[in-house]
Amino acid sequence: MAPGVSFLGAAREVTGSCFSVDTGEVRFLTDCGMFQGGRKAPLRNRKPFGFDPKSIDFVRACFDLGPIP
Repeated sequence: MAPGVSFLGAAREVTGSCFSVDTGEVRFLTDCGMFQGGRKAPLRNRKPFGFDPKSIDFVRACFDLGPIP
């Protein structure tokens, strides 16, 4: 895969961000936050990831990360 950044969450949201960085050699997440607030947040946090978690080499650590693959 060519190097790049993919925005996988938090479109039109404040929470739920998820960014995937691919260098061509490794792929990592810079965030994988949970959706917060609203009645649908628990359901949205249980949805399958939009990527294969096995394809991630590491995750940038943060104390407020949500559903880390």
